[in-house]
Amino acid sequence: MIHSLRLLTISLAIFLFAACSPSAAPEKVSGFSSYLPISLNDQTLQLRLALSNDEQAQGLMHHDPLAQDHGMLFIFEQAAQRSFWMRNTKIPLDLGYFDAAGKLVEIHALYPFDETPVLSFSSEILMALEMNQGWFKENGIQQGARLDLQTILTAIRKRGQSPNKYPLAPTAQ
Repeated sequence: MIHSLRLLTISLAIFLFAACSPSAAPEKVSGFSSYLPISLNDQTLQLRLALSNDEQAQGLMHHDPLAQDHGMLFIFEQAAQRSFWMRNTKIPLDLGYFDAAGKLVEIHALYPFDETPVLSFSSEILMALEMNQGWFKENGIQQGARLDLQTILTAIRKRGQSPNKYPLAPTAQ
């Protein structure tokens, strides 16, 4: 009986240790509303990823003000000239357009409920980042700043998506 109790105690200890050990697989988060850490220059932002057409169409519509250093990153399956507007969006935003290498190409101000399209000048836009209006200036982020593509690839995996869908160019950094 003592031997069985000892064996049970050891088995329980091994089970608890295994349950508490970090997993080699990346933590999967579900849903469009999850925030993931993504780096821009030396700053870590908390971003929601808009990956599907439905998520991109919804964007930040009907959203309450964003917390500091929180935003939304739209990632497209191909580079193109992009256009954004503020249909049903009540918070003032800044929009940064990025190329496949993660380089910030343009910054535009977006105003609540303004449905005037804000077209990118470049036809090489693969990502767009929406942050609270004034965030880029307040944080000294200018054209040429870079998103860390490795953290983006990790975030895409955590969303349960394949990063191979997106033509990011991490080696071009």
